[in-house]
Order: sequence, then C-alpha cells, then structure tokens
Amino acid sequence: MFHAILSPLLMMATARGTVTSPDGVRIHYETTGRGRPALVLVHCWTCDRTFWQDQVARLARNHQVVTLDLAGHGRSGRTRKDYTMEAFGQDVKAVADELKLDRMVLVGHSMGGAVILEAAKRLGDRVVGLVPIDTLLDVEQASDPQETDAVMAKMRADYKGETTAFIRQYLLAPTTPPAVADRILAQTTTFPSEIAISALRNNWNYKAAPAFDAVKVPIVAVNGDRFPTNFDANRRHAPQFDALIMKGVGHYPMLEDPARFGTLLDEALRKVGAS
Repeated sequence: MFHAILSPLLMMATARGTVTSPDGVRIHYETTGRGRPALVLVHCWTCDRTFWQDQVARLARNHQVVTLDLAGHGRSGRTRKDYTMEAFGQDVKAVADELKLDRMVLVGHSMGGAVILEAAKRLGDRVVGLVPIDTLLDVEQASDPQETDAVMAKMRADYKGETTAFIRQYLLAPTTPPAVADRILAQTTTFPSEIAISALRNNWNYKAAPAFDAVKVPIVAVNGDRFPTNFDANRRHAPQFDALIMKGVGHYPMLEDPARFGTLLDEALRKVGAS
C-alpha cells in the first residue's frame, strides 16, 4: 500500500540539472513526470522556466515535462556573445540530448516560437509536433531593419523606459491582472540590457517562413486575439498549420488565465498527437 501511495509522488518529483550548449554556456533545466511524448516548454524573451509553473504539474500527470532557461535567462549562463535563435535552438537540443528524449512536442511562447523552429531543425524526427504560443502570427511578415535599429538605439539609451513603454503598448491588455503586469515589468526592466537587446534584435530579424517550409509535423498554435493570425500566409509554408484563438488576454496567457490557457493547450497537444 505504501508503494502504491508513493509511486505517483515519485513520478511527479522534479529533477534539476545543467548541460553545456555547444558554445560552452551552461543551460539549467528541470524535468517532472513521465510519459511520451515528452513536452519541452520554451519561455519567451527576458522570461524563464517559471513562467510555465501553473501548467507543469497538470501536464506531468501524463507526460515528462521539461522546462529550461535559455542562455542569458534565469539560472543559465550569460557568457554568449550573440543571443541568436539558432543558438537558443542548440540550447533546447542540448537539454533534449542530455535527457535522451526520443519523442517530444516542443511548446514555445513568443520568442520561444522561433526557438522551437530552430530546435526542430536540429532534433529531426524526434519532434512529433510544435505548439507556438502567441507567436508566429504571420511568418511572411518581415521587420524593417531601419525601424529595428531605431528601436534598439532607444533601448540602449533608456532601457527601462523604452521596455516599459513597449510592454505596456504591445504585450499587456486591459484585462491583464495587475500582479501579472507588475511581474512582467519588473522582470524585463531589470533584465541585463545587452542580452535583452541582442535577443530581441535577433528575434525580430529571424526569417520564420523558410523554417516553416521545413516543418512536416503538425503545428497548432495557441494565439491571442489582439493581433490577427494570418492563416493563409502560414499555410503557404506549412499547410498543416492551425491555431486556437484565446480571446481577452494579452501576450502572457499562461499567467493571465492559467486555467483557460491550460484547456486550450491541452486541445493543441491533442491535435498534434501528444495525447
């Protein structure tokens, strides 16, 4: 009887570790639960693995759930010279290799959407599905290099002021709970500015359409409704693309409404064949 009680608790225990990415940066990760496919949850710009904390225990009832801190974020190392989406993809692969994951779904929020595309290139047929979260709304949309340079220059001159304005204008909604808004603003405005600027520039300059062309597994996004998802553009590059639309939230649905987000995430995972 004792073993019957203890076994589920052991399955839900969280193990922590670090692994070295190919460029020598130490990457922190955590893994909880058992079950295939594994779910690898990738955070957004200036965030960390804890942004998934409201989803991990529930998902870990049926899956091995892996969260990690990308280089420069959370508990991971900060010695990288340039924080590119390709290098972040290597971080994810390094963790997957360390844990010997042979079948996984990659879930990526915001910047994490580009990261999981790069990770999928490197992991090959070990990836069975992709779930972008409020990202990759239109893979054909390209940033203007001059506009990007102008924004980066402003951030270098006044990082806290510019990031506060950016977050309030584009990432938060009127419905965003004040505690969530405070958390986002506090975390981002105190983040190392050079790392933040490097990652943001590379994210905005990332070419998602060619990466979509290469994806053959199911892609089911969970996107908000503040900015439209261009189904036609995305399906020109990945005909299997689909998206579930979560209404009435900002850019951080897993924090703003964890229960409703969890329901949509479960549906997306079902659609990509994870359950």
